[in-house]
Amino acid sequence: MNEFAVALDRYPAYVHDLPGLEAHVRGIRAALPGTEVFYAAKANPDAEILRTVAPHIDGVEVSSGGELAHVRETLPGKPVAFGGPGKTDDELALSRTLNAERIHVESPNELARLAALGPADVLLRANLPLHVPNAALTMSGPFGMDEDALDHCARLLASYPHLKLRGIHAHLASGLDAPVMLDLAHRIAEWAIPWLRARGVDDPELNVGGGMAVDYTSPETRFDWHTYGTGLSGIPAKVRIEPGRAMTAYHGWYVTDVLDVKTTRGETFVVLRGGTHHLRTPVTKGHDQPFKVLTAQGPERPATLVGQLCTPKDVFARDALVPPLAPGDVIAFTMAGAYAWNISHHDFLMHPKPAFHYRR
Repeated sequence: MNEFAVALDRYPAYVHDLPGLEAHVRGIRAALPGTEVFYAAKANPDAEILRTVAPHIDGVEVSSGGELAHVRETLPGKPVAFGGPGKTDDELALSRTLNAERIHVESPNELARLAALGPADVLLRANLPLHVPNAALTMSGPFGMDEDALDHCARLLASYPHLKLRGIHAHLASGLDAPVMLDLAHRIAEWAIPWLRARGVDDPELNVGGGMAVDYTSPETRFDWHTYGTGLSGIPAKVRIEPGRAMTAYHGWYVTDVLDVKTTRGETFVVLRGGTHHLRTPVTKGHDQPFKVLTAQGPERPATLVGQLCTPKDVFARDALVPPLAPGDVIAFTMAGAYAWNISHHDFLMHPKPAFHYRR
């Protein structure tokens, strides 16, 4: 990757390693023989990424009408599950026009609006009061329904015979390792399967979402897919998961060059072309983005890597050890294959957008 990145004709640029990504996803698929795998497009909806993962997944999870249309155009034959709060009437109508295979219903109101559009297969999204230790993010508040709202939906479904209740969706937290995620999945199943069977769902589906831990402080660490897959096989239902970040993060790089090096009140700053308006991940998650210096060597000293934005929050990494750097040196930020370009505030200050390259 080093030679490829240094030879780019301009910076900043995103570089995606498609063979590496495919090998990674193939390994995930092999570790989950009895589980359906839907890729969460929100992590990275790049068309090349979608086409690379497509042969090794059962479907794609989308969270907006825009994602739905994009995925249908890019992967026309792939099953799609449409989730997310705040679906508009237009989006619900689009889900029927584009034949989303599953709709994850977030409220009784949404269920009633969907019913007016004709037949659909639904999963009810549950917001269960289950404690999740060490979660990086808990999906509470507007996400899903409590038990009273779920019971309300079950009663409504009796009036909507053209809507088919298939199961429960319960993505409750993110940033979890395999043992914690597995325990959570089994606790969800202990509630969901009897609830569904009591309401006539004899072949229940259970979508336990994504949220597999990705450790930006340890780029070589990977989620234990084998342990997770083995444990999920013990759940007596059709189990579906929705990994996103843990699939694509490791095979994307944000590559850029040094514009300036300066020392202010004893602290060294390396000013890079671009910034967190291209790679918002470190600001969003509050971490240092891992990186490699590609063109300089020598004794390392601490420096803070920043971008070009007019804000002190435009920081990639603080007090990171780097060799002596000068304008023109090249740095590659690793683990930039998920929640990177697609969540960034691209147009702030109207700097040029990055180039995109794909290793095939």
